[in-house]
Amino acid sequence: ELGTSLGITTSYLALANPNTNIITCEGNKSIATIASENFNQVSLQNITQILGNIDKTLQDTLNKIPQIDFVYIDGNHKKEPTLKYWQMLYSKAHNETLFIFDDIHWSKEMEDAWKTIQQSSFVTCTIDLFFIGIVYIQKEIKEPIHINIKY
Repeated sequence: ELGTSLGITTSYLALANPNTNIITCEGNKSIATIASENFNQVSLQNITQILGNIDKTLQDTLNKIPQIDFVYIDGNHKKEPTLKYWQMLYSKAHNETLFIFDDIHWSKEMEDAWKTIQQSSFVTCTIDLFFIGIVYIQKEIKEPIHINIKY
């Protein structure tokens, strides 16, 4: 997870599968401290917090893990960093990795980043739910599928 904030989403992810390790990255020390307190209050033991600027911590973090199954990205709302994170994270993806991007329509920059991600040659399915965008990688899908759900 890129962008822990107060740890609410992190907690849901950790509770969904207590047998997995959730790695969450947060750049703001004060916010990370509150998140850590929230994790402790509900006795979550399967969360690893990485504190520091994601631009500086993400590659080191990825170097320590073999692959990623699921990523929730809500750490930066600008085009260039979002695309940089996407490329770094994709290097650890496998068939059936799921990416969720928060705030894909937050700004023109985020919309541009979302369009670029959708056009990546290895992306097989995207779902635009307005507030979030879902990217699914599955090689068995031969033609890219892009779904836009308006509600």
